[in-house]
Amino acid sequence: MFDGLPLLSLAIWVPIVAGILVLLTGRDSSPCLSRWLALAGSLAGFLVTVPLFTGFNATQSGMQFEEFSTWIPAFNINYHLGVDGISMLLILLTSFTTVLVVIAGWQVIQKKVAQYMASFLILSGLMIGVFASMDAILFYVFWEAQLIPMFLIIGVWGGPNRVYATIKFFLYTLLGSLLMLISFIYMYHLSGSFDIKDLQNLPLTMTVQVFIFISFFLSFAVKLPMWPVHTWLPDAHVEAPTGGSVVLAAIMLKMGGYGFIRLAMPIAPDAAHALSGVMIFLSLMAIIYISFVALVQTDMKKLIAYSSIAHMGFVTLGLFIFNIYGFEGAVLQMISHGFVSAALFLCVGVMYDRLHSRLIADYGGIANSMPVFAAFFMLFAMANAGLPGTSAFTGEFTVILGTIQSHFWYAALAATTLITGAAYTLWMYKRVVFGEVVNQAVSTMQDLNAREIIVLGLLAVAVLGMGLYPFPVTHVMQVSAHNLLTRIAQSKLH
Repeated sequence: MFDGLPLLSLAIWVPIVAGILVLLTGRDSSPCLSRWLALAGSLAGFLVTVPLFTGFNATQSGMQFEEFSTWIPAFNINYHLGVDGISMLLILLTSFTTVLVVIAGWQVIQKKVAQYMASFLILSGLMIGVFASMDAILFYVFWEAQLIPMFLIIGVWGGPNRVYATIKFFLYTLLGSLLMLISFIYMYHLSGSFDIKDLQNLPLTMTVQVFIFISFFLSFAVKLPMWPVHTWLPDAHVEAPTGGSVVLAAIMLKMGGYGFIRLAMPIAPDAAHALSGVMIFLSLMAIIYISFVALVQTDMKKLIAYSSIAHMGFVTLGLFIFNIYGFEGAVLQMISHGFVSAALFLCVGVMYDRLHSRLIADYGGIANSMPVFAAFFMLFAMANAGLPGTSAFTGEFTVILGTIQSHFWYAALAATTLITGAAYTLWMYKRVVFGEVVNQAVSTMQDLNAREIIVLGLLAVAVLGMGLYPFPVTHVMQVSAHNLLTRIAQSKLH
């Protein structure tokens, strides 16, 4: 049915063109037009990604839906797109999240509505471009370009310290990316190609692999983010508007994990194995140490931000134990965290819209005035703590299962998140939702409206659906994960 359609190009450019249209037609005097155009654009962007899932051949190990056009022939740079079972899921997650962000910001954003909506639509297309690119320079262009709309989202609609947060976010991510570009140029001089498939097959000495892996690490570890280059994330989350926090946590962090899967590990497999001990140590530090940091936070957004760092530690842990359970668990964790973190930040956004505070101490007894919200918040808090039956348990349990096969004590240390994750999440929930109403403003807070119920309801279905029946996700990525793990296991040294 979809044969011949450039589905990946449509997935990238439909939201970008829609964003430009919103920007050109939107006026501060008629924000409703901007909102409806943005909703139509985001829904169109989501609908063109659905055939990537329904038409995906889960038994095929190579790239699918490939598109190829010459871009800059003098340097053999091409517009080359393609997806496997891993990148396709991340593209679907991106387009789905964009729809939710547009709906969530419907009434919250009152100033510069067109610019706000357009920023998210354009950002969505650029992030999908990262996941679909099969040319290194095209990947780099999308990777850097998506910094611009996020910079504006935090800088224009953020909190009082937004300038500091945006500059820190921009500098951290930009400096790491420059080393990635240098590696691409070096490998181009060796191979004469920027095609990612060619770079993955390029024979490299151990010394070269180590330098290339480190350059990729500095870029992807910042984006993920890994300890100790994580400090930009809490600042960015606290200052970002709710939609910005949702996209940061649900999508942009996954670009770091995807970079390791698509570039760092297949291009420098020997270096990845040699440095796996360092990667596992940094992952466990994120899981254990950052969990204790989250435990002492007084700001709900900052607590969830540190929680994201801890949960993303499972991604790198799963990848660098080099077995199929760990690898598949890492991908499951990326998808699951996209749902759970988005839901938690949206829940904080719901409370902030009513009370204009993110501090835990300003709340208490919300269940008395917002029982429907308290029920949704409970589900997502339990998911964040890794409750069986939710999507978070699926990813984390699979990673721990794979880690046990590699090293029991690594798994034992990682499993402490079942205690610490429950501690900081449920303690926050208890102080915010239960107890007596200390702040009288809480007693006047209105429960969820229809728009908020739709957004949180869709995420609740996703969290429970993936937790109770993860087969649709594992089925489409299984062959791709096996293929990538086999490629990483093959040494380039002869």
